Amino acid sequence: MGDKAHAHPGAAGGVPAAGHPSAVRNVVLVGPSGSGKTTLVEALALTAGAVNRAGRVEDGATVSDYDEIEQRRRRSVQLSLVPVAWDGCKINLLDTPGYADFVGELRAGLRAADAALFVVSAAQDAASVAATTRAAWEECALAGTPRAIVVTHLDTARTSFDDMTRICAEAFGGEDPDAVLPLYLPVLGPEGADGHAPLTGLTGLLSRRILDHSSGERVERPPAPDQEEPLRAARDRLIEGIIAESEDESLMDRYLDGEDIDVATLIADLERAVARGSFHPVLTAAPAAEGARQGIGTVELLELITRGFPTPLERTPPAVTTPSGAPRPAPVCDPEGPLVAEVVKTASDPYVGRVSLVRVFSGTLRPDDSVHLCGHGLDATGHAPRPCHEAEIRVGALTSPFGRRQHALDRCVAGDLACVARLGDAETGDTLSPAGAPVLIEPWSTPDPLLPLAVRAHGKADEDKLSQGLARLVAEDPTLRLEQNPDTGQVVLWCLGEAHQEVALERLRSRYGVQVDAEPHRVPLRETFAGPAAGRGRHVKQSGGHGQFAICEIEVEPLPPGSGIEFVDKVVGGSVPRQFVPSVEKGVRAQAARGLAAGHPLVDVRVTLLDGKAHSVDSSDAAFQTAGALALREAASDARIQLLEPVCEVSVLVPDDYVGPVMSDLSGRRGRVVGTEQSPGGRTLVRAEVPEIEVGRYAVDLRSLSHGTGRFDRAYARHEAMPPQVADRVRAERADGSPGA
Repeated sequence: MGDKAHAHPGAAGGVPAAGHPSAVRNVVLVGPSGSGKTTLVEALALTAGAVNRAGRVEDGATVSDYDEIEQRRRRSVQLSLVPVAWDGCKINLLDTPGYADFVGELRAGLRAADAALFVVSAAQDAASVAATTRAAWEECALAGTPRAIVVTHLDTARTSFDDMTRICAEAFGGEDPDAVLPLYLPVLGPEGADGHAPLTGLTGLLSRRILDHSSGERVERPPAPDQEEPLRAARDRLIEGIIAESEDESLMDRYLDGEDIDVATLIADLERAVARGSFHPVLTAAPAAEGARQGIGTVELLELITRGFPTPLERTPPAVTTPSGAPRPAPVCDPEGPLVAEVVKTASDPYVGRVSLVRVFSGTLRPDDSVHLCGHGLDATGHAPRPCHEAEIRVGALTSPFGRRQHALDRCVAGDLACVARLGDAETGDTLSPAGAPVLIEPWSTPDPLLPLAVRAHGKADEDKLSQGLARLVAEDPTLRLEQNPDTGQVVLWCLGEAHQEVALERLRSRYGVQVDAEPHRVPLRETFAGPAAGRGRHVKQSGGHGQFAICEIEVEPLPPGSGIEFVDKVVGGSVPRQFVPSVEKGVRAQAARGLAAGHPLVDVRVTLLDGKAHSVDSSDAAFQTAGALALREAASDARIQLLEPVCEVSVLVPDDYVGPVMSDLSGRRGRVVGTEQSPGGRTLVRAEVPEIEVGRYAVDLRSLSHGTGRFDRAYARHEAMPPQVADRVRAERADGSPGA
């Protein structure tokens, strides 16, 4: 922020080691897909001397996107760590995916970081500040996380730094837009015939100097006379914004009295305001030109990170408890303190197996340490964790990742990040603590996956590997949920979106060698009798030896929803011997479980056994079970069988502008809107009851309908009668052999 050049330390590809938390900066890059986060990380790594040549996303050659899936898709799908060194500090750059389907990776990056760079593209409109980006900003604001904004793609045609700065102030400034102001103004070259004006440098508002890159080198010079007026207006506004955040209450009076405030004082106040999270500077950056050692704005960004962003010592670690839930004193970021570390990401390597990215909040982690591994998993709210799992394990080798490469470390101090290979059965969200005094870090929240993906093994060889591969996927990604549906028999992987589904299937195939086929997700339907009916089951067979003889007569009547199956014995005179009455009930219940009209379980009926016949020799338990099942089937053949479908309670949170379209869409899904209520931030919560068969793809459809700004939750409410026309379609699909519902 002092507008001075720095030499890049060390050889390219070298990974710095942190000796103390004061020399660590953990920074997560947040922004919508296509905003240029990965390209910016590459440019910062080049400027810091961590690489000799910046890779391109289009070529699949960047340090961050080293995974085969990312290289094929040309976009980030997972959290990656790129450590660089600058001004004696180790900067851990955490690159996150921008697509909404991978918000779980973003949440992990926010957990591991102490500050955030929000990256927005000037080549996109206001909608580029997507819903996930705004949600992350609000999350950082609640936690008091320091934030800065980086505007990219100013070197493309028809872009405006002023327009994007205004959009950011409106989106992120809230009630105080003057807390979002630029530190530098872009300098553009001559505009070409295509409307393209190349970015050639920056103007430092505090230093009043131009940082010119037009020659390929960073050269400092004074502004031209025609640049003085716009510079003065922007500088005055920036100074007023800094002074408003100053702890020196006399500074504003001195400034208003015409005193020229010392630049060093302004920079010091600016750094303190940024570190507190009360002021959010806007900068711009562009990749280095071919053959250049620095991109435009990258030195200024690295300087902001090292001087304006807080050290781990200035951040409050998350709360901890004992494994049983008893509160424990909050950890302190002290390398000499007791160990408290957390697995923020889990991945699988084909050569070394499971690799855990660990953030150390307290103490120092060393190879061969004996530690206590404790985990509760993660869920959508952070309040209903899975059963706790614990183990005493020995830490293996510690490494610092740099793309595909891993560089050995002899220790990882409080505040730093490192990778640990073969950390037992560690899952994302697990805690590492001393073996004799275990603690558990409170979980962070993850969104509930609401898009189902039913899978089956492609062949016999894949069946044995499927369950293990799915279990590993879920352990790595807490935004995946695995379900073995007892009603439909399907294995269902719940995801956040279609891209999430595709990546999960691709990882199963490429990482774990499991070939799977996706199949339509089936909703668990039920059947019931629409009115009373009667049936007679006759099972009489005679062959050599003992025959089979059983006859029973039943009556079936519907019951209120939720009643299940009730069996009543009204046999008189011993026409069905006492020992065979349970056999009839067993046969009835078995047939009810198999279904009648469409193969769905029968519920909410009373079956009354009225009469029957038996043979002293040929009657048996098996014969009366068969007769009971036949009687129920005959009763169904003469009655109207009604299909019951599950109904969900759906809560949709959307900006007020989308309430009308959302309510109309829910009505088109046979939903009943039961109420609305206002929520903070100009949003409305719409509550409705919708058949589950109509909301299978709602996670995708709502994102399209609300332009990514809406979210929803759903919970099972009850089963209720399906409309006849829908029921007829489901029966026809089953008759044709189609998957149907």
